[in-house]
Amino acid sequence: MRAFLAAAGYPQIGGGGLHIAHVLWGGLLMALAFVVLLSFAGPVARPIGAVVGGIGFGLFVDEVGKFVTDDNDYFYEPTAALIYVVVVVLALLGEALHGRRPHHPSEHLAAAADHAVAGLTGGFTPRARAEAREVLGRAGPVRGSREVGALLDVVEDDSAEIANPIDAVAGAVVRLLHRVVAARWVPWLTVGVLTLTGLLTVGRGVYAWLEGADVPFWIVVGLLVSGAVSVAFAFRGLSIVRRDRWAGYVAFRRAVLVSLLVTQVFLFRIEEWSATGGLLADLAVLGLISAELSQMDAARRDRAAARTREDRRGPVRGSGSQVR
Repeated sequence: MRAFLAAAGYPQIGGGGLHIAHVLWGGLLMALAFVVLLSFAGPVARPIGAVVGGIGFGLFVDEVGKFVTDDNDYFYEPTAALIYVVVVVLALLGEALHGRRPHHPSEHLAAAADHAVAGLTGGFTPRARAEAREVLGRAGPVRGSREVGALLDVVEDDSAEIANPIDAVAGAVVRLLHRVVAARWVPWLTVGVLTLTGLLTVGRGVYAWLEGADVPFWIVVGLLVSGAVSVAFAFRGLSIVRRDRWAGYVAFRRAVLVSLLVTQVFLFRIEEWSATGGLLADLAVLGLISAELSQMDAARRDRAAARTREDRRGPVRGSGSQVR
């Protein structure tokens, strides 16, 4: 939005003393998203509501500087940091709601029933039916699973699958990351990028402060401390990754999360929008680390499943072995 306004010369929509600010367009789009989500069922309504509501929220939060200042200053310097804090809080809230405890079987059952509702209005493509069945399988033999399974069975087939460019791009990125992390030099590259990004981030912030950036001293202290913690986690991971690859990559992930969730907040306060470059570098490194951790987790599950199958088969006769 800021890039568009700068390129367009900050146009004014309105006249005669009136100006329709884009915070109003943001509110309108969020209201439209509510209408879509509350009024329609099916596989299309939720993605549309998410995209429209997300764009609306972006337009809304971009003008936070106007509403925390006495003079309605859109260019209020801490605006970038305030917006980034909002994003961080939303990310942490999502993690607290969805990532801190295993799902109860009833939650998986409810998710499968939600798939069935969408299927009843729009039909099931082969992939959608397989996904719904997979979710139902996670619920296990709980009360109501048989009925939900029967409901999934009666959903009509729909061979016309709506193109999903977001899934296509995400899938391509995941496949690329999985190929990249297969290389032995990835841990060294990871810690190198983490360390370099941390040093550059802290260096840029301190340099901007020394050059006269109007920021409180505690912002600089927070930048230095969080940057040091991130680099310490990175070197901790490098020191143990050879003997314990999982623990090493967990330390790498902690390093980049400290940078994303803490260090970047202080940097956005000092350098405003120019801090975006470090943010993108952190996201790229986090993608590499997450890809490697997901591969290791999948390998551990496969080994556990193989051991379970062997235990179920019991002792094997032959090859000179004796079973008493």
